Amino acid sequence: MNFTLNAQTRSDLGKGASRRLRHANSIPAVVYGAGKDPQSLTFNHDDIIKVLEHEAFYTSILNINIDGNTAKAVVKDIQRHAYKPKVLHMDFQRVSDIDKIHMHVPIHFIGEDVAPGLKAGGQIIHNMNDIEVSCLAKDLPEFIELDISGLNVGESFHISDLTLPEGVTSIELSHGADHDQPVVSIQKARGITTDENTAESEEAPE
Repeated sequence: MNFTLNAQTRSDLGKGASRRLRHANSIPAVVYGAGKDPQSLTFNHDDIIKVLEHEAFYTSILNINIDGNTAKAVVKDIQRHAYKPKVLHMDFQRVSDIDKIHMHVPIHFIGEDVAPGLKAGGQIIHNMNDIEVSCLAKDLPEFIELDISGLNVGESFHISDLTLPEGVTSIELSHGADHDQPVVSIQKARGITTDENTAESEEAPE
């Protein structure tokens, strides 16, 4: 999906200014990176709330219209209210065609309902729901798919089992093989016994 956001520059900075912006249904924000100075911005709160409903927004290259000029950027941080559906502040990072970026990309698990380990009474454990990757902006995937339809009880998939698109690398694996963390596993559910143990308990005298 393509996302275009409209922003205005702001010169009135500080906590007091940010409070006034929020009361006016605006969100204070900053965009930085790509060898340029940080730029303070404001966004319409209602516009931001709408795009936050899309998972792809968090891993897309965004077009930000700033006073008539367009900047390409990605979301780096979103500060939300503790209990209200309200965004307090946002950070964006400019992207270029030559500089790699680090982003967390969600993992989509497919085949969970047919995994033999699940049918055998096992429990699916998601150790990771996203993976941090390094890539050029043009290679940034919206998500990574992992097919676990063949996973049995006691088995697991690790980061190295993920199929990453060309030009995309795992940050964890770049630190060495000992960082090859488990992504998902199927474990025997508590209270589930094997047929052999069940048979022995049935034959035991009262």
